[in-house]
Amino acid sequence: MATAPSGPPGDASGPGGVRPGRRGGRAGRAAHRMGERAAQWKRRALWLRREAERRFPVITELTARLLSVNLLDAGTRLAAQVFLTAVPLLFVVAAFAPQGVRDQLVSTARNVFGLTGASDEQLKQVYGSNGGDLRQTTGVIGVLMALLSATACSRAMARVCERAWRLPRAAVRVALWRWVAWISAWMVALVLQGPLRDGFGHGLWLGLPLTFLADVGVWWWTQRLLLSKRVPWLPLLPGAILTSLAMTALSVTARLYMPTALNRSLANFGSLGSVFTMLSWLIAICAVLTFTITAGAVLASEPPLATLLSGAGPDGSTGGGDNGSPQGAPGGTADTTPAPDREPRRNAGDDGLL
Repeated sequence: MATAPSGPPGDASGPGGVRPGRRGGRAGRAAHRMGERAAQWKRRALWLRREAERRFPVITELTARLLSVNLLDAGTRLAAQVFLTAVPLLFVVAAFAPQGVRDQLVSTARNVFGLTGASDEQLKQVYGSNGGDLRQTTGVIGVLMALLSATACSRAMARVCERAWRLPRAAVRVALWRWVAWISAWMVALVLQGPLRDGFGHGLWLGLPLTFLADVGVWWWTQRLLLSKRVPWLPLLPGAILTSLAMTALSVTARLYMPTALNRSLANFGSLGSVFTMLSWLIAICAVLTFTITAGAVLASEPPLATLLSGAGPDGSTGGGDNGSPQGAPGGTADTTPAPDREPRRNAGDDGLL
């Protein structure tokens, strides 16, 4: 015989005496409160973002620029091109170079990375031979092919600079000789790094300042060259200074870290371990390089440096001509000439290295 449900007549409560409608109402109110809280946090986050953009425009612009550049991806791609194309070119060039040049390359690697022990012995084995076997195997045609392949490194570096300044790719006819000139100039710079870093025999107290000043000049010229003269000289200076500071600091750090890391990798994994160690260090260097070039472009485009540098935009709206003044406005005066009457801009990159 069925028993009557407990509770007063008309009570539709379920087990435990809780009404289903009341339970649903409580859940709805809780969800509503959570939604209101989430909307409040969203409004607060948007307000904080607007305040940050207003008070710290350089930081917000730098963050947006780094996201568009894709820092780690660009650094890894550049490091891969250096490892796969530029380093083999260095070995091929050393095989055809006189013994004095090979000695300078050994000195550069030893001074830059502070190599000792097993890693130093491997370096001597690579550059200590006369290179006859490699010359016979490679030949002049092989050297030219290695040089053309190494322009992939130049293209990756050019793309880092173009993304930092938000510029489109340069035309191949304008950029091709620049890629070859840049990688060739870096081969020469690497030969001179050893004596320069040693202060020409006077030690680090002279070598570090000389290295810093030389790096500023090299990275200043690098941006100007690979950007095909689409950005004036002065706005490129902050990126050159930041890059030089970072590279000098990394070279000091390498002397402390790389000898131990390379020797440990050689002892544990053989030559393959040293390859992974060098590639990891190259990725770190290229990521820092990408950051400093991008940061320099942002600093040169935002106040107060943009005012001091007479505008840093590459498109002529905020940027300057070669004299540092806004495009088409000598002496820094705003150009009010109607657009159709202005003299057409010269095609950048058709008249020399500088």
